[in-house]
Amino acid sequence: MEFEKIEEGFRLVLSGLGVDLNDPHLRDSPQRIARAWHDELCSGLRDPEFRIRVFPVEEGQEPSMIVLQDIPVKSICAHHLLPFVGHATVAYIPDRHLVGLSKLSRVVNHFSRKPQIQERLTNEITKFLLENLHPQGIGVIIKAHHLCMELRGVNHSSLMTTSTLVGSFLEDPTVRAEFMALAHAGNGGS
Repeated sequence: MEFEKIEEGFRLVLSGLGVDLNDPHLRDSPQRIARAWHDELCSGLRDPEFRIRVFPVEEGQEPSMIVLQDIPVKSICAHHLLPFVGHATVAYIPDRHLVGLSKLSRVVNHFSRKPQIQERLTNEITKFLLENLHPQGIGVIIKAHHLCMELRGVNHSSLMTTSTLVGSFLEDPTVRAEFMALAHAGNGGS
C-alpha cells in the first residue's frame, strides 16, 4: 500500500465534494483518513502470507466440535466503500491439528480488513482454515449490517447472513444441527 497515494486520493475526494480543507476540523482529515485506511481498515491487504500456528491433536483424543461465537466482523463493502459490521461464528472438528481460539478470531479479522463482500469473506475464512487445519469439517456463519444499504439506496436496516459448511458440517445432519443450534445461541445469532 502507498500511504501518500491514499492521502492524496482522500484530499481529491474532499475537494471534489467542495469541502473547505482550510477548516481547522478538516485541514488534517486527508492524512487522518489515510492513516485509518492504511493502518486499520485495510490492514488485511498488508500481510498476504498470513499464518497461524497449529498444534497436533493428542493421540487417543476424541474429536469434538470447537466453536467460537460472537467474533467481531468489521469490514468495508467492496462496492461502495462503506462499512459492514456484525459477528461471525467459526467451528471445526479437528482431525490432525488444533489452533488456539484467539487465532480463529485473528483469521476473521485478517480477512475482514480490506474491501470485501460478505459472501467472499465467509468463503476465505473457510478455505484458509481448511488449508491450515485439515479438519473433519468446518462451519462459518457471518451476520452483518451493511451501511451501504442502510445509508443509501433502500435506506433500510437489515441483517445479512452468509454461511459455508464443508466436510462433516455439510455431510452429517447431526453435526450440522449441533452447529446451527450453537451458532444461533450466541449474541451474534440474534
